[in-house]
Amino acid sequence: MIIDFHNHYYPPEYIEALQTGLSNIKVSIDSANNPVLHSPGDKNIAVPGHRDIDYRVNVLDEVGVDKQVLTFTAPGTLTEDPDTSAGLSRRVNDALAKIASERSDRFTALATLPLNNPAASIAEFQRATNELGFKGVMLFSNAAGVALADQRFWPIYEQASEVSAVMYIHPTFPVGVEAMTEYWLMPLVGFVFDTTLAAAHLVFSGVVERFPGVRWVLAHLGGTIPYLAERLDRGYEAFSECRSKISRPPSQYLKDFYYDTVNFDARALHLAIEFAGADRLLAGSDYPHQIGSLEKMVSSIGALGLSDEDRARILGGNTADLLGL
Repeated sequence: MIIDFHNHYYPPEYIEALQTGLSNIKVSIDSANNPVLHSPGDKNIAVPGHRDIDYRVNVLDEVGVDKQVLTFTAPGTLTEDPDTSAGLSRRVNDALAKIASERSDRFTALATLPLNNPAASIAEFQRATNELGFKGVMLFSNAAGVALADQRFWPIYEQASEVSAVMYIHPTFPVGVEAMTEYWLMPLVGFVFDTTLAAAHLVFSGVVERFPGVRWVLAHLGGTIPYLAERLDRGYEAFSECRSKISRPPSQYLKDFYYDTVNFDARALHLAIEFAGADRLLAGSDYPHQIGSLEKMVSSIGALGLSDEDRARILGGNTADLLGL
């Protein structure tokens, strides 16, 4: 079975809410009749694959992908005022839960949280996991510039640890985005470094050690974590601040994370396997973003020269185990 862990969906109910003027995100329509979501310094074209489940099923059938883990995508609700963010997050989660229930043969999902409203995030996490049946949430890599390691989010992690929830970190507007406004540098460079920054901060701050039940997943092959983990360990050895809140070198925590395979370079994938093991990689496509590819997801994993068992685990077995599918 092939399960795509990393892909994105805009519920039509969410786009309709934006079009009513409830949001800071403005919506226009392009020449192909696609909604275009405009947020500070960015725009996202919601092509049919982003918003039409029947269309998406046909695409999956053509490529031979059995199932997807649906997640929301940038800009998310974090550009909104706190109350609007909470309301839109509930709307998105209701829509995702409905698809996961009605089309469970092809889809499951992770919830979104209004992280710029910590109190509402706690309530929505409880609702998502207790009432809607989500196994976890997708966290954006920062909350309007606030680090995920900030103590205002610890009550969420405490609850997540108690129920062994999945917490999937996906990038959003990076800190310092002003330097990334040309040549699509924000998604090409900024995204992977913001994921790296979030993961390193969560480890050094002691969050990962304090809440051991959380099952962390990093997008885009961990940003640069497999490449830079040795440097983080040297920081642990060299600087007392890097040892003050953790009892082991950072790489020992990071090897317990999961990493989706949205980096289609075989050399990078091999490095991640050497770092964390084949049982920690989750097939991902980034469909239907322009930079994503279902075909490359499958072909890049197939080209690694792995055993049948390891290939099957990465293509779907690891995700099935992680989410209890």
